[in-house]
Amino acid sequence: MDHRAYVDAAAAVLGLHIAAEYREGVQLYFDLAARMAALTEGLPLTAADESGNVFAPVAPEAGE
Repeated sequence: MDHRAYVDAAAAVLGLHIAAEYREGVQLYFDLAARMAALTEGLPLTAADESGNVFAPVAPEAGE
């Protein structure tokens, strides 16, 4: 799939200008992320696969 139209549309919505010299690299990494997502989308998940991680901030120690 060619994601160029998506990258252009997302950049426009976010108000980002992608300079011509960076466009190829942005496209390369977006395509890579899409391939990684495709690998995980096909995995069967159950309620037991729910992430149990909870962020709990810790106060910095004195002097940090």
